Amino acid sequence: MQHRFLPFLFLLVLTLAAAITLACGSSSPRTLQSVSITPATANAQDYPNGQVPFTAAGDYTTRPSPVSPISATWGACTTDGNTTTAVTVSSSGVAQCSSGASGTYQVWAFDESLIPGTANCNVVTACGGGCGRVTGTAQLTCP
Repeated sequence: MQHRFLPFLFLLVLTLAAAITLACGSSSPRTLQSVSITPATANAQDYPNGQVPFTAAGDYTTRPSPVSPISATWGACTTDGNTTTAVTVSSSGVAQCSSGASGTYQVWAFDESLIPGTANCNVVTACGGGCGRVTGTAQLTCP
């Protein structure tokens, strides 16, 4: 009579193992795949005091994704990738054209996490990339 409960016991153990496995989730690390910035284009003259609030969103390999806003490092460069002082961007993503600046510039943002294998790199290129950083850009026109 005791053997008749073995199939039920086996099924119960199998169900518990599956539930524990699903509850633990994936063992793969959560990796940032891309960064997007909104608005994608902006004209400073269309914003109060010429201050344009940008927001960065991250697309990750696991849920929740996308995430907006993400904590990001912000900056600006020329459209050909050179450093510039014509545009300043606050740590919260608010960009402003310097006095006398005119033309179109790139506003960039990257999340501080790096692609695996590039953890000890401090290099940041003029437009925010470098060392495996996933960077997004937007365009800002100064009057």
